[in-house]
Amino acid sequence: MAAILTSALRRTREAGRRLVDLLGPTREAARQSLVALVINSTTSLVAGAALGAITGTLEALPGLLVMVPAAIGLRGNIAGSLGNRISTSIHTGTYRPSLRPDSVVGVNLLASVSLTFILSLGLAVVAMIAAAAFGVEGVISVLDMAVVSVAGGLLASVIVIGATILLTSVGVRRGWDLDALVAPTTATLGDVVTIPALWLAATVLLGHGSWTAGLGWALAALSIGVFVTALRVRIAELTRIIRESLPVLSAAVVLSTLAGLVIQQQLAVFAALPALLVLEPAFVSSAGSLGGILASRIGTNLHLGLVEPTLRPGVEARRDGLAVFSLFVPVFLVNAVGAWGVAALLGLDSPGLPQMVLASLIGGAGAVAFVVALAYYGTITAWRSDLDPDTYGIPVVTASVDFVGALALILTITVLGIA
Repeated sequence: MAAILTSALRRTREAGRRLVDLLGPTREAARQSLVALVINSTTSLVAGAALGAITGTLEALPGLLVMVPAAIGLRGNIAGSLGNRISTSIHTGTYRPSLRPDSVVGVNLLASVSLTFILSLGLAVVAMIAAAAFGVEGVISVLDMAVVSVAGGLLASVIVIGATILLTSVGVRRGWDLDALVAPTTATLGDVVTIPALWLAATVLLGHGSWTAGLGWALAALSIGVFVTALRVRIAELTRIIRESLPVLSAAVVLSTLAGLVIQQQLAVFAALPALLVLEPAFVSSAGSLGGILASRIGTNLHLGLVEPTLRPGVEARRDGLAVFSLFVPVFLVNAVGAWGVAALLGLDSPGLPQMVLASLIGGAGAVAFVVALAYYGTITAWRSDLDPDTYGIPVVTASVDFVGALALILTITVLGIA
């Protein structure tokens, strides 16, 4: 019996050390990562409260909800990839604190801005097509979609991208592990900033007849112009980042739009129990953040030669994956209790705390298992295809979990009889 207890304690200590190693090279770095995850959950609940508060606007502007998950994800995907590339440059010794167009930070900033313009415009078109194709009644026009997506997206991106640059700058000076901080931080900012930005664009800029239509055409032309200009600039690294990022981010937009479509189709359920709408952003954001941490770590370890891109994950990758999966229980428990508490505070209807907890934990287990597998295989596939895993890791994970997470949550609440 003593031998069994000793073995169990040893395994527990090893698991704890592995978790600390994953979240950061020191206990202080691990603490920073856990704080970032807690802040991510907290602010995602704020985003969920904002989403629940604008249910009237979403019902008055059919199709707008289809765009929301992709708009949120786009902010985090672009900024997260930017932060990952800078983090890798720090680990490999090529980072320089400069905003010059040919510097690591300058090139990534230019790429992020041009991608924000063109993908925000593309999102409006995709959301319009998806809403119309799946029978959303009375969907707003594509020009209205463009105004909300581009104007609201730019407003949110200025904050998220600026904060990411600031985070990397401060992180370098203070020795923070950016691999463990970038994913939850950008997801946090994307959640909090995007919904109010879209709402502001919709309420201020829509409904002005020909003026709104003209603004839509102007923003479309500006988006295309900025993108074409970026491609014509003779900076090889800028062109490479844009060409590698565009396919995966476009796929992310489509997947996240499908997530929005799933939620739009269940709007009646969420409108009847708004507490579930409060939970949804935290649910998918937490899964995406956990997968993003794993993707970031695997990407960096591939660059450093510590992980081999094999079909069967090596010991290092398996341990990291199990460590990430072990975090889902406390994170999703906090999400459930927090969503229930926020809903109660705002006077929103809820299915009750026990059912909120069950829905979050059961659905979360499936969503996190999916992103752990995707983080590994998506990152090594990019590596084996001679593509930058820092460009592909977070967008693949977060966009996929937008769709799969929304499905998992809705399927779980249906099976539990909540819906």
